[in-house]
Amino acid sequence: MEPTVIDLGRVLPVYSVLPFAALLACIALLPLRAPHFWESNRNKALVSGVLAVGFAVALIAVYGAQAVRELEHALLDYASFLCLLGALFTISGGIYVRGSLDGTPLGNTALLAVGAVLANLIGTTGASMVLIRPFLRANRRRLGKTHLVVFFIFIVSNTAGLLTPLGDPPLFLGFLKGVPFEWTLRLWPEWLLVVGGLLVAFNLYDQRVFQREEAELPGSQLEEAMQHEPIGVDGRRNLWLLGGVIAAVLGKGQGWFNGGEPWPFGVQEGMLLVLAVASLQFTPKEIVVRNQFGFGPIIEVAVLFLGIFVTMIAPLKLLNTHGAALGLHEPWQYFWATGLLSSVLDNAPTYLSFAAAAAGEAGVSADGGRYLADFLASGHGAELRLAAIACGAVFMGAVTYIGNGPNFMVKAIAEENGVVMPSFFGYLRWSLVVLVPLFLLTTAVFFR
Repeated sequence: MEPTVIDLGRVLPVYSVLPFAALLACIALLPLRAPHFWESNRNKALVSGVLAVGFAVALIAVYGAQAVRELEHALLDYASFLCLLGALFTISGGIYVRGSLDGTPLGNTALLAVGAVLANLIGTTGASMVLIRPFLRANRRRLGKTHLVVFFIFIVSNTAGLLTPLGDPPLFLGFLKGVPFEWTLRLWPEWLLVVGGLLVAFNLYDQRVFQREEAELPGSQLEEAMQHEPIGVDGRRNLWLLGGVIAAVLGKGQGWFNGGEPWPFGVQEGMLLVLAVASLQFTPKEIVVRNQFGFGPIIEVAVLFLGIFVTMIAPLKLLNTHGAALGLHEPWQYFWATGLLSSVLDNAPTYLSFAAAAAGEAGVSADGGRYLADFLASGHGAELRLAAIACGAVFMGAVTYIGNGPNFMVKAIAEENGVVMPSFFGYLRWSLVVLVPLFLLTTAVFFR
């Protein structure tokens, strides 16, 4: 006898989202209320684990086998997510960019522009890990550094990764569900508006800060900032390993050696782990030391996102089932709905939830493995809606520290290097001032 399949989205009570909301509240408030307690990854793991385990036990107690299946799916997604981020973090940590560009507004803008392109080749995580340390070195003589890292997160860690499925996890999931690899390249006008706008805003603000430092401090800050060594790259073997990561991602999506079907779980993940271990084995110790490489940032991501992936089962299921009741019909509605939830949920499953809702509105079942290919071929304004969903997920993952995996890692690395980073709400104020006007302009130009 076949077991009864329960649609959790129809039976979960609204209060089932409380563990997820509590975890978000801890991430937002504990750094302010209990900074010494929160600086320990062990304590972060304790908070995340208690909420995740409590939610999982309650879910299984009420819904049995169906709850177990949902938790298995969530944990497998978490494992894939962490393997990819971990491999990119480890391998990029073995690449040392010698020297630096100068820490002037023009030099900083140029480095962020390079990162905006690189993010589409090795992902926002890879680009962030390769460039954040030389970016900090370039500005070691600067006093005001907070805005430098905030704009780095805005651009390199998030908004820049829109043009390929390798750029950001939501787009990679869309690729696995049938979106053609080259389809995201048509989003270059949206990419150019947001990334170009951020580069201009950064340059203007950095010039203002730089001129203030020039006036307040003795000597020429311009001369000091322009002192830099020639650029070079050590640890080049890791560039080949990054190529292996890209090949593993493409291979799973294209179904290489598997008749065009995606690889079963464990194949890509095993390859990524092997590549990460190879990097640790073959990277010279002096590169690790010069990079100040440590596993603290990825451990922080691992423990917090374990709790996020487990507890967000409830809000995602409720959204997936009751999304039609939200009255989403226009592209701008999909852009903002996807984006706002991507600011506080992981943007990858949020992208899939709204993509499935849009496909359902067009009469396309989300049960098929590559249903987004059918959705794009359905008409019904499908391309514009999927573009709005993709842009919302990628762009607004920058709004909070928890919107995208690299955000936490960059923040942690910056703090390890002595940069005072804003709190959760302090960072959110930056987003409201800088990002929201650009998103409103994006809405008016592309998604009305």
